[in-house]
Amino acid sequence: MNAVRVYDLPTRVFHWSFAGLFVAAYAIANLVDDESARFAWHMLAGLMLGLAVLLRLVWGVIGTRHARWADLRLDPRQLAGYLKGVVAGGGRRWAGHNPASSWAALAMLALALGLGGTGLAMASGTGPEWVEEVHELAANAFLVVALLHVAGLLVHVLRHRDGLPLSMLSGRKRDLPADEASVPARPFVALLLLAVLVVAGGSLANGYQPATGTLDLFGTRLVLGEAGDADEAHAGRGEAGEHAEDEADDD
Repeated sequence: MNAVRVYDLPTRVFHWSFAGLFVAAYAIANLVDDESARFAWHMLAGLMLGLAVLLRLVWGVIGTRHARWADLRLDPRQLAGYLKGVVAGGGRRWAGHNPASSWAALAMLALALGLGGTGLAMASGTGPEWVEEVHELAANAFLVVALLHVAGLLVHVLRHRDGLPLSMLSGRKRDLPADEASVPARPFVALLLLAVLVVAGGSLANGYQPATGTLDLFGTRLVLGEAGDADEAHAGRGEAGEHAEDEADDD
């Protein structure tokens, strides 16, 4: 049976950009000392991850059939039936996201939005102390969901041997019903998506000030590194010193 294109190119570009940006941000956060100037790249990758999610939210409304949110299978009964089929063999073939990948996608997108929100709160200095703990919890929860997703794919492949993971590379699946039609590839939208990510990434990198560890984002000053904290502390000490000198003059 001929393979049918079920995932358009923008969906696949987002999928791998999303995965790569999370891996980069998580690796930097855990392998680079937070006092290092390189730690700022963790936050820059996090900003890019948030942007990718926003773009995916839009594409989930206007994209092709299996890219849309309406195509996600979130009925718990369908999830139970799918998992039973993976373990016992057989079961329905899903053209788009199967119930397990639907729940995984929804969870990871929600966690990514949470990571972006808490990260911005920390960098802008507007969040309470517990925000950092929530940020770390969300990051670890994201990793757990991602690993479960990969493990599920491996179990599926071993059981069905249908090359399911390759569908996010080629966009195609086989062994689908004969009336399942291919979706359009939408290469120009994929190029636009890549262009937006590249331009935004370059703009963020150029706007970052390593000397102060800060980035101005839409008028909000974000502190991305310890250099910025040190600079603010130095400024605070300077103001305190000036205040002390003024009091001495008054005496």
